[in-house]
Amino acid sequence: MNDELTLHRLLSALPFYVTPPYPCSYLDDRQASTVFVDPAFPLSMEQYSQLANLGFRRSGDQVYRPECANCTLCIPVRIPVNAFRPNRSQQRCWRRNEDLRINVVDAVFREEHFKLYRRYMSSRHAGGDMDKDDPEAYQSLITARWCDSELIEFRLQQELLAVAVVDQFERGLSAVYTFFDPELGKRSLGVYAVLTEIRMIQEAGQDWLYLGYWNPQSPKMAYKNNYAPLEFFDQQGWTRVEKIALS
Repeated sequence: MNDELTLHRLLSALPFYVTPPYPCSYLDDRQASTVFVDPAFPLSMEQYSQLANLGFRRSGDQVYRPECANCTLCIPVRIPVNAFRPNRSQQRCWRRNEDLRINVVDAVFREEHFKLYRRYMSSRHAGGDMDKDDPEAYQSLITARWCDSELIEFRLQQELLAVAVVDQFERGLSAVYTFFDPELGKRSLGVYAVLTEIRMIQEAGQDWLYLGYWNPQSPKMAYKNNYAPLEFFDQQGWTRVEKIALS
């Protein structure tokens, strides 16, 4: 089934809405709009997977995609894991963290996880919309009522250092969010989480790690430049790029 036909069938079956313009989170001089599925609609994982293949992303119960009137800079990207080869920096990151123990657990509320999440938010996003001591908001981040989500724990002996939130598709994972001990910058735990997710997908015989959106003008998204090859989604479908050329 081609992407155009899939999208047409989804548009016919699902209730979509578009937000009014609002200030862009990534570029100060831009207005953004978002198309999203009605959060009250009981999505299935099959529908969510199809939407992810069309460039949509999940945040809590909302499955959305940028739909900005005069801008197309936010581009859905994914890693074709079987073609991925870590660069030297990523290889060093992997070796640096070989002493960590990795556990995959259900996406349910745990006080230990929430405390680490609060430390991370207070350090990295102090005063922002997500920097709130709100267990319900945290729970909505890590899963949705219809979603197959998992948490990947990274521990040094018994100490929790990082948690990665992933959604499980038939052919891969979506990297939803990662939070970690903000005092352990030298470990590059965000990078290590992505490398671990890639390894898990490879071992499962699956294909892709969905990374969300990449914007060539946004420093917040620049880390995605370090994963190659990447596949970019546009009106023509997914296109593989071996190396990103930055202007």
